[in-house]
Amino acid sequence: MKRKIFIYNVALAAGLFLTSACDSKLDVDPTQSIDETAALSTSKDVEVTLIGCYDALQDVDVYGGAFQYASELLGNNDEIAFGGTFRNMLEISARQLTTQNLTAELIWRDSYIAINRCNNVLSALSIVDEEKRARIEGEARFIRGSLYFDLVRLYAKTWGDGDNATNPGVPLVLKPTRVVTEEDKLARNSVAEVYAQVLEDLNAAKSLLPESNTIYATKYAASAQLSRVYLQQSNFALARDEANAVIASGKYTLNSDFESLFYTFLNNGGANPAEYIFAMIVTQQDGVNDLNTFFGTTIDDIPGTGGRGDIRILNKHRALYEAGDKRGEFFLTPTNNTYTQKHLDNLGNVLQFRLAEMYLTRAEANFRLGTVVGATPLADINRIRARAGLKATTAVTLASILKERHLELAFEGLALHDAKRNKQNISTIPYNSPRLIFPIPQREIDVNQKLVQNEGYN
Repeated sequence: MKRKIFIYNVALAAGLFLTSACDSKLDVDPTQSIDETAALSTSKDVEVTLIGCYDALQDVDVYGGAFQYASELLGNNDEIAFGGTFRNMLEISARQLTTQNLTAELIWRDSYIAINRCNNVLSALSIVDEEKRARIEGEARFIRGSLYFDLVRLYAKTWGDGDNATNPGVPLVLKPTRVVTEEDKLARNSVAEVYAQVLEDLNAAKSLLPESNTIYATKYAASAQLSRVYLQQSNFALARDEANAVIASGKYTLNSDFESLFYTFLNNGGANPAEYIFAMIVTQQDGVNDLNTFFGTTIDDIPGTGGRGDIRILNKHRALYEAGDKRGEFFLTPTNNTYTQKHLDNLGNVLQFRLAEMYLTRAEANFRLGTVVGATPLADINRIRARAGLKATTAVTLASILKERHLELAFEGLALHDAKRNKQNISTIPYNSPRLIFPIPQREIDVNQKLVQNEGYN
């Protein structure tokens, strides 16, 4: 069980990662805290703190799986079933969350820990070596903007459901929390204010980040995230343009075989496929893939697979695929239950964005707008269909484009948010039901009386 700490705890980001230089490794006074001038006193200190930002981002309760499976379980249109025993997951699957739900608490807590680490980096940019400063700022702002986007989507009404300017979003903490005072106990900013901050951070990140950056965020990762933000807002022109920028960069290519997109450790030595734009890296030494934990299961004749086998794929989902669709064959039924092969690899990297999503976003946006930026919607959809082993279609509709998106990106964390932006009911539940919004954790409200609870929760 993780230690119970809150958003307003003193959590100096560098605390777990930094030590100050000294003449002797033994010449250290025992302390319970590090003065910020000592913790962030050199460019190297800030660089190490940035690594701490990524470490927090890959946490299982952040981008290591929780944001994704929360979306899939809440957005489940009777296509998957949860067969596990964890109460927190059962509540999400049944859309009957309580204010004490552990997943809701840990996603909130660990996301704000990551944000606080980013704030520490951003507060110390003046001491960063000049040639590294833009990249470091860009990475920190990419992480912070991405987290605020996913927090506001999960803990607040979706964009366009009522008045964005008055609907409560999440608190915007934009400076380091080091010594807790009453001033640090913030109210929830509006949905509109959170989205404005998200766009400010991500657009800044796009302008600051390099085109290549090993396993870390690039300008194209920022563009991919921006395309999601604009799509959630139904800003189809900008969603199209950001997706097109990623495609036109030539940095990424569609894998020739759909199956080769996954099993990144077992079949690809831990390296990301050419289609991946950004992913959480998992190795034998670091990182955990919680999509594997819940979607995965042990397949005896595939060494390196594993998982609890809690999330099973139902016939309703499998019936959506056309005959011959390779995506419809990417399942295994080792006993009585069927599992997706996307998350069987114990040490598989946790995908965040891949190129196929950009083609699907561009196709949808172009179709809605009647434009042909980059390619026709028909050409983009047929590109995805061809890779799936399907014949080219002669025409597309909005419904057919959305279906291709649903099948191609199934179980990758987009189910809830796509349903909400398209105002589609989820099973028998209206897209804007309070049951499809996470509660503000009760522990946070107990600490901070300025936080108001979401509708439908006591």
